[in-house]
Amino acid sequence: MNTATFAPNDLLVSDIPVITRNITLTGGAYERGTVLGRITADDKYTISLAASADGSEVPALVLAFDADASGGDIEVAAYASAGLDASKLVFGAGHDADSVEAAFRAAGLPLFVRTLA
Repeated sequence: MNTATFAPNDLLVSDIPVITRNITLTGGAYERGTVLGRITADDKYTISLAASADGSEVPALVLAFDADASGGDIEVAAYASAGLDASKLVFGAGHDADSVEAAFRAAGLPLFVRTLA
């Protein structure tokens, strides 16, 4: 059984309800706050890269804990609802706070990217 250690880094902001869901992560080691996309062929998640063409180019969730799937797929928690500090998110190539926020709004997801002053 894998275990995770919570290390707060102020990723979560605002009073938006925080909801996580368990997903299958594939393809590498990722930091908490990595913006993930869903690979439509197998319903697994990986870092969302704008140039991908497998469905994962669309931001869908945000990784809740550091996770290493470089040795094979693992089950992890990802934020499905939360207010997130843009400066703490890890964006894949071609994405930024604005593109990720726009994708979350287009999909009607209760994930909100906030730029704090």
